[in-house]
Formats: sequence, C-alpha cells, structure tokens
Amino acid sequence: MAHEDIQNMVALRARIDALDAQLIALLAERSRLIDRAAEIKAQVGLPARIDARVEEVAALARRRAAESGLDPDLAEGLWRLMMEHFIAQEEAQLGGGHGGTAD
Repeated sequence: MAHEDIQNMVALRARIDALDAQLIALLAERSRLIDRAAEIKAQVGLPARIDARVEEVAALARRRAAESGLDPDLAEGLWRLMMEHFIAQEEAQLGGGHGGTAD
C-alpha cells in the first residue's frame, strides 16, 4: 500500500503498528543470532565486544540509512544503543570480564 493511499489516522496507525510488529520480530531474530554468536565466541575465545566490528556495524547503519532516506544520525544512535544491549547480552553468556580489542 502506498503511503498516499492511507486516508485517515486509524489506517495510518494500523500500518505503523504492523510495521512495529515486524521490527520486533526482526529484533527478536537478531537477539537469537547474538546468542549463537556468544556460543561461537566462547568456543574460539573471542570477547563479546570487538571494537572494530562495532565501528563497522555503526558505519554500515549510517550508510544504509543515508541510502534509504533516513537520518544517518538517528540510525547510528539506534544501532549503537542496540549493539550495547547485545554486547551486554553476550557478556552475560560469556561470564563477563572479556576484553574489547580482539578482532
């Protein structure tokens, strides 16, 4: 449905709510992938935080946002918040206390 086809706030809110449900489902899938990443990192001795990867993901979020017409600052801020949450999730699985510079 084109945005111009939405004629009232009830329909607009329904579309936003449906999109929010999709975003939640995608974040839940990302969370499950992070759990798997923690398992793999534990096997190979990697820390939860890998600074180079954090910066790579943040830059990618900015680039994709700009390409999609979304404010890159918003995207980067959201991704950094999300990454901090998921790094903490990994640290909890790994037992915490892991460094931050390994690749």
